[in-house]
Amino acid sequence: MNNLTREDIEQREREILAPYAALSSQSRGRAYPLKEHPLRTAYQRDRDRIIHSSAFRRMEYKTQVFIPHERDHYRTRLTHTIEVAQISRTLARILRLNEDLAEAIALVHDLGHTPFGHSGEDVLNDLLSNNGGFNHNRQSLRVVDILEQRYDEHPGLNLTYEVREGIVKHETKVEIKLDEFNPGERPTLEASLVDIADEIAYNAHDIDDGLSSGLLTPEELKSTSFFEILRPGQSGRDAKIVDDRGRYALARRILDLMVTDVAAETQRRIEANSVASIDDVRHASDRICAYSESTHGIVTELKDFLNQRLYKHANLVGMSEWARKILEAIFGKLKSDPTLMPVRFQEMLLTEDKEIVIADYVAGMTDRFAIKMYEELS
Repeated sequence: MNNLTREDIEQREREILAPYAALSSQSRGRAYPLKEHPLRTAYQRDRDRIIHSSAFRRMEYKTQVFIPHERDHYRTRLTHTIEVAQISRTLARILRLNEDLAEAIALVHDLGHTPFGHSGEDVLNDLLSNNGGFNHNRQSLRVVDILEQRYDEHPGLNLTYEVREGIVKHETKVEIKLDEFNPGERPTLEASLVDIADEIAYNAHDIDDGLSSGLLTPEELKSTSFFEILRPGQSGRDAKIVDDRGRYALARRILDLMVTDVAAETQRRIEANSVASIDDVRHASDRICAYSESTHGIVTELKDFLNQRLYKHANLVGMSEWARKILEAIFGKLKSDPTLMPVRFQEMLLTEDKEIVIADYVAGMTDRFAIKMYEELS
């Protein structure tokens, strides 16, 4: 039997995927033209390049919400990313979209995150107030375009337009505007799926980790207006969500409810808007990938609950203050003595603003590396 070639895979995409899916063979290409691989499509190569990058490996030791070394089973930035990729592939498969593109965007979306989770991002944002602030999506693009140095032929990973667009148009509070990515165009549906898969993943695993840590209690969760909808309802297991199996059942219920809802609502909107091509996706007047109205209400309440009861918990606020102390000290020391940075970052000072280069270096640190450096500098 002959091997499955890239052309075979591309042909299968044309036969199986929806007419509004992003086909590998129709990518808008790369900044630096690259000869096609005989066995892998463009988006498969992007996925592989991301997984083999140093920035991807470092996410294993970067905080999601809880400091990883406090308990071995807390989510890290890497395990969160893997969960987002899994949800993204599931949704893409159901909706007949390009799984490889969805996975690549999911795997790359947090490469620019700082140590110590969003606390670290807030610190760097303040420290770069005179340089436009710091945003992890913008930093992710900088990582894949500039900071990863693995090839002689070009800087960065030289990813396809669609994957890089998925970084730039990842929906957050900070909008990134670059001429290269037409702000009048919506991203691919694959990119939109990753946005919502990201939210689904952290809603489910933050409830799980929050209960496991003891910062959230079953009583608090049961007192919410949405618990009756989210509870697993398996032989009374919802009454015992304090134990491992109960928490897992609750997380599964959240994932199943939201993924099923998004798949159905997105398909409904595709049909309601007569979406028949990727151009229709890019110029749609309304958002296509979304929750239904009822589930959107549940998600909003759940996010408010997590924000008030978990993210603002005194223990996590204390961690934020600790992270600020560490990163401000490191940033200040590097600013006064840039020679403490690796040579390649020192070389960047010839063409880049000092604070931007320091932020590049600090953002790439793992939690444990930042702590070690802080202790050595103290």
